[in-house]
Amino acid sequence: MAIVKIKHLTVAAASGHTVVLVDQSDEILKKSTKGIEESLKRVTKKKFADKPEAGAEFIEKTLKNLTTSTDAVAVVHSTDLVIEAIVENQEIKNELFKRLDKFAPEHTIFASNTSSLQITQLANSTTRQDRFGGLHFFNPVPMMKLVEVIKTPMTSQKTFESLVDFSKAVGKSPVSCKDTPGFIVNRLLVPYMMEAVRLFERGDASKEDIDVAMKLGAGYPMGPFELLDYVGLDTSKYIIDGWHSLEPNNPLFAPSPLLNKLVEEKKLGKKTGEGFYKYK
Repeated sequence: MAIVKIKHLTVAAASGHTVVLVDQSDEILKKSTKGIEESLKRVTKKKFADKPEAGAEFIEKTLKNLTTSTDAVAVVHSTDLVIEAIVENQEIKNELFKRLDKFAPEHTIFASNTSSLQITQLANSTTRQDRFGGLHFFNPVPMMKLVEVIKTPMTSQKTFESLVDFSKAVGKSPVSCKDTPGFIVNRLLVPYMMEAVRLFERGDASKEDIDVAMKLGAGYPMGPFELLDYVGLDTSKYIIDGWHSLEPNNPLFAPSPLLNKLVEEKKLGKKTGEGFYKYK
């Protein structure tokens, strides 16, 4: 099975699939390949701690299953599954799927790794709505076992079962969900984080106390403000704004003035050195 364009490819290549990583430039592909090699070394260090030779063989076999290309159209001719993981922008994703749809074999399944956009809207940019679904992986992909498999009203049962089987084949635990905003995890997680922001905006509690409360009281590894900074405030704003446009009367999707202000000031979280917290 050949796969085009998934942000984290290690799990597929390591499970014996033939993988083609597609990106915009050779420079980006070199960085991605280096990242995959480093990830493999970390995995083998734990998995083959007492068998270094077996670990080296595992890395070699995995990398043999992986090739790269800057030409998605040329590669898509020989694919069974295309997994898209580009920028979280519906227009850009639609353009890519529409272009690949013209050249992909009839049997090829298209899937998106989107975490917030509706799969149906992406599928409508192609002529293969019945061979289109969602495959939402979670970071860090080599460590996180979950994959959300999204079935739209147009996704065929055969396609859905193929996506579930693929998820299992790469060592993941698939859960299924209809094409609802945010699917399962983000549909619960994002409103939780936004409610924490509203709690802070109203002056009911400090962000520090809210984070401590959720870590010690709910057993979460990170508090909501720590998590927002980790995810990226611009990403969180993009998600909540998109959902608000779909369901403007849903209070769970109400925008946050404070979040909007921080994004406008380019304080996006850890990646910029400041968000709700400051980072060195």
